[in-house]
Amino acid sequence: MQASKQGAGSMGVSRRAALIGGAALAGVAAGPAPATAWSFEFPSIDEGTLRLAEFQGRVLLVVNTASFCGFTPQYRQLEALHRRLSPQGFAVIGVPSQDFGQESGSNGEVKAFCEATFGVDFPMAGLGHVRGADASPFYRWVREQRRWEPQWNFNKVLVGRDGAIAGTYGSTDEPDRGRLAAAIQAAMSVT
Repeated sequence: MQASKQGAGSMGVSRRAALIGGAALAGVAAGPAPATAWSFEFPSIDEGTLRLAEFQGRVLLVVNTASFCGFTPQYRQLEALHRRLSPQGFAVIGVPSQDFGQESGSNGEVKAFCEATFGVDFPMAGLGHVRGADASPFYRWVREQRRWEPQWNFNKVLVGRDGAIAGTYGSTDEPDRGRLAAAIQAAMSVT
């Protein structure tokens, strides 16, 4: 899981990420924009903090989620993908958001729904914003890097093992087929 196990190319990214310092880890960039996703964190749905640095060296699929959306059944695909690929260095990160008016009112309600309805066991952030001025630092970084922000629920950000954004995808891009599945497979093949 550590970048030092990933080879010389990843070590350069790790040094840059380390130089960014504690302020960036708290989601507040000090100076230039963070170079990698490993600099960000979210409040956890279980309280505490969900630090992306803990996933360094893995491929991440960060998905803004909602409990009452036509795309909500993608939770099933996301959980299956997470379980299947996790041993190979992959993780799904769910980011519930009320930005589109289709999410429950509390972290407890979101967690209970996801676990009971879809057996979700992948890491989940607490309720937060994914677009606009109130977007979390991670989503502001994606917007700065790619000129992209979620247009609806179940938009996806693919992060490579090096912490760079490997692609952004919409609601209709299903995680287990088509161009997103191909991009995940390509990202997983990079060591």
